[in-house]
Amino acid sequence: MTRRLAEVAKKVGVSEATVSRVLNGKPGVSDATRQAVLTALDVLGYERPTQLRGERARLVGLVLPELQNPIFPAFAEVIGGALAQLGLTPVLCTQTKGGVSEADYVELLLQQQVSGVVFAGGLYAQADAPHDHYRLLAERNIPVVLVNAAIDDLGFPGVSCDDAVAVEQAWRHLASLGHERIGLVLGPRDHVPSARKLAAARAIAGDLPQECVARAMFSLEGGHAAASRLIDRGVTGIICASDPLALGAVRAARRKGYDVPGRISVVGYDDSAFMNCTEPPLTTVRQPIEAMGRAAVELLNAQIGGGAVPAEELLFEPELVVRGSTAQAPRD
Repeated sequence: MTRRLAEVAKKVGVSEATVSRVLNGKPGVSDATRQAVLTALDVLGYERPTQLRGERARLVGLVLPELQNPIFPAFAEVIGGALAQLGLTPVLCTQTKGGVSEADYVELLLQQQVSGVVFAGGLYAQADAPHDHYRLLAERNIPVVLVNAAIDDLGFPGVSCDDAVAVEQAWRHLASLGHERIGLVLGPRDHVPSARKLAAARAIAGDLPQECVARAMFSLEGGHAAASRLIDRGVTGIICASDPLALGAVRAARRKGYDVPGRISVVGYDDSAFMNCTEPPLTTVRQPIEAMGRAAVELLNAQIGGGAVPAEELLFEPELVVRGSTAQAPRD
């Protein structure tokens, strides 16, 4: 008990006597200090006293599908920093293949009595994936915010980059360079952001042949395989649904002996870390990560504070960043 008091007191920067008063429900402690002590207990892994367990912790789950794609650590940095400024502690939950699932993390977060959950790139974006854990959060009235497009009817607010505008920017860029055979490397058919990108491309192109669309898992290897098929079908400009997919497309072109951008132009999506350091530097469509992350936290905090937040989607404008992976279409 003495060790616990000392650790919590050090973490919060108060006396052990103050910590003791909080744990024993005694008066004479400000609400801010009391909340800080309870949060420190959660962070350090100590159980709250029985009489305090009914109160929701100042913890917020941040659930990500992976950390290999640099876009997700970038979101985690922005969201985590914004939460900390509000006195909320992020709990990072990263899914692992064949290991802990998104539903498992939700169960864990509910046990920790979190104040809310932010999901970025989760199963909510896949129509054919299981969604019962989202409904469980809704039934428990846990504040939730979703980052980037979700399936319909989940009932949570969200912040998204405008997929339609992103494709329009990329497509018009390639068209302005003379590319007439433009292809798309997208995620699975049930992936909502990919479906939005495809709908936008069809609206711009008028008639987009099915052979100009290739599906892939979101990885460099997936991009390589999908882009190889498009190149074999005569595509000269490739728009990809993520930067790792785009890097895979560049590798596919080179493996076939084609120069990028001399023969094949490639556009990514995200503008994640180091895309200006690739060879060639990647032309991509930038998600406004800072603005989106902060908006997600504002929506979550409003819910935590008891405010009514509509289950609407805020759309953020992307920005085309032109670098060295796109050039004039080949003339032969």
